[in-house]
Amino acid sequence: MGSYYLGVDLGGSKSQALVADENGQALGLGTGGSGNHETVGYEQMTRVMLDITGQALAGAGIKIDDLGGAGLGIAGYDWESELADMQAATKPLGLSCPLELVNDALIGLAAGAESGWGVAVVSGTGCNCWGWDDQHRVGHVTGAGSLMAEGAGAIELTARAVQAVSRAWSRRGKPTAITQELIDLFGACDMDDLVEGLCTYRYFVEPSFAPRIFKLAEEGDEVAGDLIRWAGEQLGSLALGVIHQLKIAHQAFEVILVGRMFDGGRRLIDPLRRVVLAVAPRAKFVRLEAPPVVGGVLLGMKKAGTWRVENRRRLIDGALALLDK
Repeated sequence: MGSYYLGVDLGGSKSQALVADENGQALGLGTGGSGNHETVGYEQMTRVMLDITGQALAGAGIKIDDLGGAGLGIAGYDWESELADMQAATKPLGLSCPLELVNDALIGLAAGAESGWGVAVVSGTGCNCWGWDDQHRVGHVTGAGSLMAEGAGAIELTARAVQAVSRAWSRRGKPTAITQELIDLFGACDMDDLVEGLCTYRYFVEPSFAPRIFKLAEEGDEVAGDLIRWAGEQLGSLALGVIHQLKIAHQAFEVILVGRMFDGGRRLIDPLRRVVLAVAPRAKFVRLEAPPVVGGVLLGMKKAGTWRVENRRRLIDGALALLDK
């Protein structure tokens, strides 16, 4: 068995693969588009995985048979019943080494938690929350978003913003600068045209609108500020669910904050913290600085029995250097 390790992060918006050696030296990186089978299908998931893994192996100058372990974090892998499909989708890689397949939230946890366990709260395009306790027992939410009353990623935040505009239009709620922001975005004639267009699907607010809500909150829009506070509280609720499942409220553990929504800073993070600390006062909050794919490599090392604590920092620094090239 080889002394190189592969990490793969198949995300909802982008995907990455990383190859490192047994000392945690990052050697090759691959990047691609969405690998979430729920949106692109299993065939495209496999194509993306093959493409980014090929890039990473080529960058490292090795072949697939040189790998001693691999860890794959897969967006949309939420249930044990999906394992057979996941194994079939990853089979074309031709991996003969020990392999760990997990939901992509768990590679974010592996990358960010010094202890190797805790809770990962994900808020990007969508949202999710998974955790491990110190015995490696797993807790998680459904990952199904608003269908299961789970918020909030950018999808859920922008949907609430559209509802706020509707409430303002019908005089059921407060006026908000979000209305004018959307009028300008779509080139709508006025508020009436905007609301009609949203109702008839002439206009559709993409999740990429979320940063504008943060901007309006910073500029003092009360409704935008309330929406972000709601999002933070919802994310805190996801964390509490996993904390209760794992029965770790009395313990000291890390809550890893994963995803671009957390670029919004304290407006989102502070309400999340308040919700969690009210139940788990020893929780420590860590904004993930590393690419989540680092966690895939670490899980591959653990699966192969070669993980060493000093590898994590070296691997993070090396992956960030490759991304900057």
